[in-house]
Amino acid sequence: MLQRLRDTRSRLDELFRPRGKVFYGWWIVAACTGIQWLAAMTWMHSYGAYAVMMQDEFGWSMTVLSAAFALTRLESGLLGPLQGWLVDRFGPRIILTIGTVIFGIGFFIFARVDSIFTYFMAFVLIALGSSLGGFATLMVSLVNWFDRHRAKAVAWSQIGFSVGGLCVPLVIYGMETWGWRSMAVVSGLMVLFIAGPLVQLVRHRPEEIGEFPDGIHHPLGDTAEPLPAEVLSFTWQQAVRAPSFWLISAGHGLALFTVSAMLAHLIPHLTKSLDYTAVQAGVVFSFMTGVQLAGLFLGGWLGDRFSKRLICSLCMVGHSLGLLAITYADNIAWIGVFVLLHGLGWGMRGPLMVALRADYFGPRSFGTIMGISSLIVMIGMTGGPIICGVLFDIYGNYQLAFTIIALLSLTGSFCFWAAKPPKTPH
Repeated sequence: MLQRLRDTRSRLDELFRPRGKVFYGWWIVAACTGIQWLAAMTWMHSYGAYAVMMQDEFGWSMTVLSAAFALTRLESGLLGPLQGWLVDRFGPRIILTIGTVIFGIGFFIFARVDSIFTYFMAFVLIALGSSLGGFATLMVSLVNWFDRHRAKAVAWSQIGFSVGGLCVPLVIYGMETWGWRSMAVVSGLMVLFIAGPLVQLVRHRPEEIGEFPDGIHHPLGDTAEPLPAEVLSFTWQQAVRAPSFWLISAGHGLALFTVSAMLAHLIPHLTKSLDYTAVQAGVVFSFMTGVQLAGLFLGGWLGDRFSKRLICSLCMVGHSLGLLAITYADNIAWIGVFVLLHGLGWGMRGPLMVALRADYFGPRSFGTIMGISSLIVMIGMTGGPIICGVLFDIYGNYQLAFTIIALLSLTGSFCFWAAKPPKTPH
């Protein structure tokens, strides 16, 4: 028993304290977790509740409300190549700082929305800020700081996104108690005064402070082992010539048809089609993100041991089956099936797509490679909300829309299956 405890402590020290002190990369992971918790709780996961309350107040169609959400994804995608180049050129911290300030200001303008024009203007600022100060910028730092434990680091950094989903009932309670405008102001203040200090912990590359990836020094000399192929970096020009770049991007985009549709329309579907209250719908949303949280731990552990692309392929099948379950749900058991399949699939797949790109193409031009990929990925984040909004306004329900997106997720499974590792660049 004592020997097992010693072995466990030794493994934990090797992971977190490889040189006798906590590896700074894990502090970056903690900062990324906090930043993504705020973004998820205040906006990404709470948008559906805002949409329901704004439709009740203004009488706008779901098409209009969904188009604004889709616009944020379109803007993020179009910004991607420039954002990636800026992060590779100037480092993530300055880009995160600028994005966080814009994100907070966007909430203050959102709190004063009184027309469709100001609604879209607020969304543009929120989209710009959340993109510059969010996921893509944070991932550039993590893939540079980690190699052997990359899947774990990326997965654990996204725990904040899941915990943010668990906090959605609190946000909805705040909206119902104080009004959605007051909740938007509170959200803006939280972004500025919590996320603002956290982004200052983020560093671009470990060598900037005399560290090494994973905190482990690999001396290069006559007796040194050659670096593994997966850490030899592609330029973005080399990456875009690899078929796997386009297959991973297509699979990612198809996955986000499902994710964006659920972020924007799960709460409206539960309240308008299945007659749940807003608070009950928020609880279902929280359970989904709770399962996603478990998926992050599982995906991080599996991704460092088994084929990431095959795991992603299986997760896409889970997305498809889960979406069909919620589409035709006639009792709570089917909602439970959706929560389990979609939550696990989302949690496991999300970080592995980042780690898979880094394994295939290396860390040095990762921001630019991710940015170019976002031009394809944005189709899914944009298309999901719009398809669902338009078809809901036409048919009065989400059955056709969700069924189409479930089939797209199944197609994405074949994209990941076919994304074989590229040849090492010369």
